[in-house]
Amino acid sequence: MKPFILASRSPRRQELLEQMNLSFIVKASEKEEKVDDALPPHELVMALAEQKAEDVWRQDQKEIVLGADTIVYDRGQVLGKPVDEYDAKRMLEQLSGRSHQVYTGVTIYSEQKTVRFFDYTDVTFYSLTSEEINWYVKSGEPFDKAGAYGIQGLGAYFVQRMEGDYYTVMGLPLAKTVRALRAFAIDPL
Repeated sequence: MKPFILASRSPRRQELLEQMNLSFIVKASEKEEKVDDALPPHELVMALAEQKAEDVWRQDQKEIVLGADTIVYDRGQVLGKPVDEYDAKRMLEQLSGRSHQVYTGVTIYSEQKTVRFFDYTDVTFYSLTSEEINWYVKSGEPFDKAGAYGIQGLGAYFVQRMEGDYYTVMGLPLAKTVRALRAFAIDPL
């Protein structure tokens, strides 16, 4: 199986693709992301994923490139990665005791074709105490994650229920992605 390029430094995306025994190399996009913040969340994540994949693909147009992006969406607001401790606490307080959506967009580029899709999952948090939020922020885990939490780590403690794909919340809808890669002759079977 020919390796493809993952246009992301996300350790979670790398772990998921390795879990499926896929062969890939990492070459992250250095391009500054520019999108219209007024886009609906599903269009926003697909546009961000496409920018990453297209930027890396332009460097070597003979390769297959997979780009992905994840956002947390709550009450009409996109929650990206927190910039500092205060921002992380603010986001977690906002999500406390509520349901929100996690969207992940994926783009797969090649010389012959492009496949784009998204997935989303509804996530409901327990009501969080200040003590729980402070404990989590002090762990350092929130700082490289959209919405200031990682479901695969200590952040799992906050999740009361989910409706949708767990892997979408981690940053890559795994089954959809692997099935989409088949169109590019990349198959773990």
